[in-house]
Amino acid sequence: MRLLKSTLLCSIILLLFAYQSNAQTDKYFRHLRYNHVSPHVSYKGNYPITKQEAAVTSHYIFKFNEEGQLIEIINNHYHTEKRHPLASIGAHKTVISYKSNIETRTFYDINEKRVTNDRGVYKEVFIHDDKGFVTELRFYNLEDEPMLSGWNIGYYQWKKHKKLVIEKRFNLGDSAVDISPYFEFGITGIEYDKNGNPKANYNLNESLQITENSVGVASYQDTYDENGNHTRYTYNNKKGELTMNQWKYVIGEKGYDENGNQISRSVYDTEGKLINKQNTPSNLHVEMANPVAAKDSAEIKEMALGYLVALQQLNPELMERVMHTQLAKRTVGYDRATKKEIIRETTFEQMLKFAESWNKSGAKFPFNPSNEVYILDIYNRMATVKLVSDNWVEYLHLVKTNNEWEIINLLWLHKDKDRYPNP
Repeated sequence: MRLLKSTLLCSIILLLFAYQSNAQTDKYFRHLRYNHVSPHVSYKGNYPITKQEAAVTSHYIFKFNEEGQLIEIINNHYHTEKRHPLASIGAHKTVISYKSNIETRTFYDINEKRVTNDRGVYKEVFIHDDKGFVTELRFYNLEDEPMLSGWNIGYYQWKKHKKLVIEKRFNLGDSAVDISPYFEFGITGIEYDKNGNPKANYNLNESLQITENSVGVASYQDTYDENGNHTRYTYNNKKGELTMNQWKYVIGEKGYDENGNQISRSVYDTEGKLINKQNTPSNLHVEMANPVAAKDSAEIKEMALGYLVALQQLNPELMERVMHTQLAKRTVGYDRATKKEIIRETTFEQMLKFAESWNKSGAKFPFNPSNEVYILDIYNRMATVKLVSDNWVEYLHLVKTNNEWEIINLLWLHKDKDRYPNP
């Protein structure tokens, strides 16, 4: 009897464990499937990894319920490459619920606050038919009122037609909308490959015939490798021949590293000649910049000193050269009304005026002013400098844009510390 009870207890524990294991399943992926075609393309994880691997790298967590339905996506993926709005969620957590033929997706930040996704909407509601085919998508705000996406789309409609999925898009006034603000495709036909990737997207007329847009593009076609990476895309006319798009190229190709991180993008003309190639730094292999040249150190000192020289010598042209137009100059002041210390600011425009007349008496600085510059740190295009003059101690941030160093941030105090109350 005791053995029977023990066996029964073990069986119950095993059943409970099995139930808990089946109740929710977590899967980990390095990436989402790339998609720049349509939200009809479902979420899919690429490059599966273990929970242990996910603890030390960029990843997504897919959570599934006991029916195998995707109910949550946690976005722990940090990108270095520019992401297309249809290829990225843009929220920390996506919660997916199901009721009858309705699928609802809501989006949250890391503090569990409702936020918009990369399409600029708070809620997505998908309608499925009895066979699970998605027929409609509508967008809603926080008050559950219809809203437009960032592409001015209020809702999508889909239906099957031969080998294509026909997509139509509308604003909240029920007027037809192009596929995106930057690409002229009206009614579109999506063709999927055997792995569920959108391999071709056709521009269709009202009779669902392939037609060219105003620049002669009738379709764009995509190629994927065995890992699901989007590796190649072409623009074609209605005969299927390569044709130039509005950005003046015909073929695009992407390169990936062993973990599926995009590391390059190249575009080609109709003859297959390379037009441009851009390398994308991987989020797993970020390289530090090389040390700056001695020339940079000399220019940084020159710009830092130029600020004081411009004031001392009434030289607004020099001031304009050393200061960035988005300058933020600040110091600690005192508000007599509130009897509190405050931060006082000076703008770029004010600095130009100061350089014209502030030292017109010649009495703001000693006859032989003492200007000392200490470069505290330089990294690539930014530098931190300590500037000590007869009257002030200042910390400067300089930035290098268009091959020129300029002061963009400046925090200063009077050198005489007794001008301030003890902290």
